[in-house]
Amino acid sequence: MFFMLTLDKVYKASHVLKEVLRPTQCIRALKIDPEAEVYLKTENLQVTGSFKVRGAYFKISQLSEEEKAHGVIACSAGNHAQGVALAAQKNGIKAVICLPDGAPISKVEATRSYGAEICLVPGVYDDAYNRALELRDEKNYTFIHPFDDENVIAGQGTIGLELIDEIPDLDAVVVPVGGGGLISGVAFALKSLNPNIKVYGVQASGAPSMVNSLKDGKIECLDSVSTIADGIKVKEPGEHTFEYCNKYVDDIVTVTDDEISSAILALIEQHKLISEGAGAVSVAAVMFGKVPVKGKKVVCLVSGGNIDVTILSRVIKRGLLKSGRTDTMAIQLEDKPGQLQSVSEILASHGGNVVSIHHERASEDSDITDCILRIVIETRDFEHIRQIRTALAEAGFKIVNR
Repeated sequence: MFFMLTLDKVYKASHVLKEVLRPTQCIRALKIDPEAEVYLKTENLQVTGSFKVRGAYFKISQLSEEEKAHGVIACSAGNHAQGVALAAQKNGIKAVICLPDGAPISKVEATRSYGAEICLVPGVYDDAYNRALELRDEKNYTFIHPFDDENVIAGQGTIGLELIDEIPDLDAVVVPVGGGGLISGVAFALKSLNPNIKVYGVQASGAPSMVNSLKDGKIECLDSVSTIADGIKVKEPGEHTFEYCNKYVDDIVTVTDDEISSAILALIEQHKLISEGAGAVSVAAVMFGKVPVKGKKVVCLVSGGNIDVTILSRVIKRGLLKSGRTDTMAIQLEDKPGQLQSVSEILASHGGNVVSIHHERASEDSDITDCILRIVIETRDFEHIRQIRTALAEAGFKIVNR
């Protein structure tokens, strides 16, 4: 049965959440898209590092005394787990969180730090989910769904109220989409107050479950999902969230992992903000022209900042490559004195900064008197790379693909 969310419930959630939330600002982002007036809603700075605490806290606050006495259970490898754990701690009730045993240690310990009991389950998310349902039935816990729940959606919808308060003449909002709880709440709140505001969703191209479902007019489950945006790596949207997206969302687009990496890098460099992959998809969509916001006042919802630091360096490296900030070249040289000096002078005169260099004398597919200079340089953008490569070619150096 399809539940009926009301604006009154979203306002009630907003009132309840005042006791736990950290106010998150909309900050101006001048360089994300110079042709639009872009703002960032910084939910990555929220308590627990993500918007998820909103829905989890409101859901738990509305439980009956009997339900609270039994405790709650959830299944998550990330932000929902921490939101449920904090909400349970604040309400003085027991929380059990089922996590796949391969979950990052940092996320397991962060969840444990909020007082939750951790249940590590062999396998993947689906195994942990099934175990959570078993424990719910065995122990009579209340299961806190990460997205397909009326009170959870109402809690996430409080972001929409805040956006209209802060930017009354808003034209559009761009929202990350996994299971659809966040965009359902935000779109419902915004469209209820101002139907003219456009709401765009963004999924990773490696996990387009809501995109495919909306396109085909029915809920579909993906065979597999693959993306660095683990917070939105969802195989199947919710029954209710699918309906809300169908009714209130103007469009949902996808971005690639390379585009997400570029957005994470832009947020770090330009705004000193750390975003996880899922949080940066909204920024990526605007950066790479996936949504029609030219000349508009638009908010990108940066939904979370809990990126696993062990992959952050790799994400930054991908972002540098995608935005033309680094280039790797293999240059075929005659093996004679002065060649390396000549290459260095060209790079220096064009402002390229050498990061690493490797000299190979023997190569099976080159002349016996040649060698290969493998060089990595820092650059400003793709035009800068083109200038350097052109200058090397004009000086008689051959760049080979290898």
